[in-house]
Amino acid sequence: MTRPIRTRIAPSPTGFLHLGTARTALFSWAFARHFGGEFILRIEDTDEARSTQEAVDQIIAAMKWLDLGYDEGPFYQMQRIARYREVIASMLDAGTAYRCYCTPAELDEMREAQRARGEKPRYDGRWRPEPGKTLPAVPDGVPPVIRFRNPVDGDVTWVDLVKGSITISNRELDDLIIARPSTEPGAIGTPTYNFCVVVDDLDMQITHVIRGDDHVNNTPRQINILRALGAELPVYGHTPMILGPDGEKLSKRHGAVSVLQYEEGGYLPEAMINYLSRLGWSHGDDEVYSREQLVSWFDGSHLAKSPAQWDAAKLNWVNGQYIKAAADAVLAPLVAAQLARRGITADANDHLARVCGLFKDRCATTVELADWAAMYFADVAPTADDLAAHVTDAVKPAVATLSEKLQAVEWTKPAIAAAIKETLGAHGLKMPQLAHAARVLVCGRAQTPSLDAVLELFDKESALKRLRTV
Repeated sequence: MTRPIRTRIAPSPTGFLHLGTARTALFSWAFARHFGGEFILRIEDTDEARSTQEAVDQIIAAMKWLDLGYDEGPFYQMQRIARYREVIASMLDAGTAYRCYCTPAELDEMREAQRARGEKPRYDGRWRPEPGKTLPAVPDGVPPVIRFRNPVDGDVTWVDLVKGSITISNRELDDLIIARPSTEPGAIGTPTYNFCVVVDDLDMQITHVIRGDDHVNNTPRQINILRALGAELPVYGHTPMILGPDGEKLSKRHGAVSVLQYEEGGYLPEAMINYLSRLGWSHGDDEVYSREQLVSWFDGSHLAKSPAQWDAAKLNWVNGQYIKAAADAVLAPLVAAQLARRGITADANDHLARVCGLFKDRCATTVELADWAAMYFADVAPTADDLAAHVTDAVKPAVATLSEKLQAVEWTKPAIAAAIKETLGAHGLKMPQLAHAARVLVCGRAQTPSLDAVLELFDKESALKRLRTV
């Protein structure tokens, strides 16, 4: 009987949810949704010194913004310590784990000697129980670690979802520490990451583990522990890392920031999902597709073996496609939030929606959309260069005439257009001469969509007041 599909994302709360982890979460979520399975959120917080509640809150908020809904969790490893110790105790009884009393100084001496002989530094197994072997005397005052008794012969082989068949010899693996020393004699100390992951995946019945390929070296160790526990193995898939535009590991200077900073930067979650999914996966030549299409296509195939490259310009293009397609009423509250960050109050009402509708085709982000919308809700300050270039003595009389004509008309686009046309005829001007001057005065910039469409969305008296500043 085939097990129900269960995937997980397991971030460490030692910092924000970054793009690499977000992509892993997306792949795991989409895979589970494609097969009608379940997606679990687990917080790997055993690094007590660096884990923070703020990071936990940020991770959950980022998952919510991306709308990567999880079916179970969040589970916290620090709340499962008793369970890990219970499993370690059973392994000590079964002989698949043992206590090691090597001091840090002894381990350093061991590694230095191995390096001097040209060998790979590794634990030499001096406390590993073997038939007929006499172990050293237990030293006083040295709290032991607990090590997993890794097989010494044979290989570990798995068929990776991304990389295909991978084989690693057990002779390449030493006996992993699965619990740190305890200050309490005879007690089991804090379990280590690689061990907690195994017990979590076992207990949570995880069937597929999709994660970054920096975990490839952990996989044979985890497989061996699972086998020692008599567990069924999950399917593993290791995705290559995301590189920056320069081909180096993604860093803060080219995108490796908190996922939530993209929300502040004016990106739509649907666009982020779309773009992230294309970093290391593809469906033919499709570039823009819905979340529903992604789920219907994402069956674990077509995952790239080569690293993906972050492209901010491509993200902007994708986001721009989503902004153009978004309903104006959907964009209005997002733009209102962007304006609020600038101290500008704007209600997310029909007026703001109409503003969004006029300018959204020109924008890649809601920040850019807010740049346009701001002139309707806050004073503008034309630059001296724009005033000198466009609001010239030759044009000022026409601006005054336009103001007078607009005062008398109904505030609609056709009536505004007629007033502009009459003013041009009366003063013998070309449209750019008058339009640029009016835009600079009213909008604070010389380039906008058609002047009548822009003016119509202003409060009439506010627009006229700005025109009369010449």
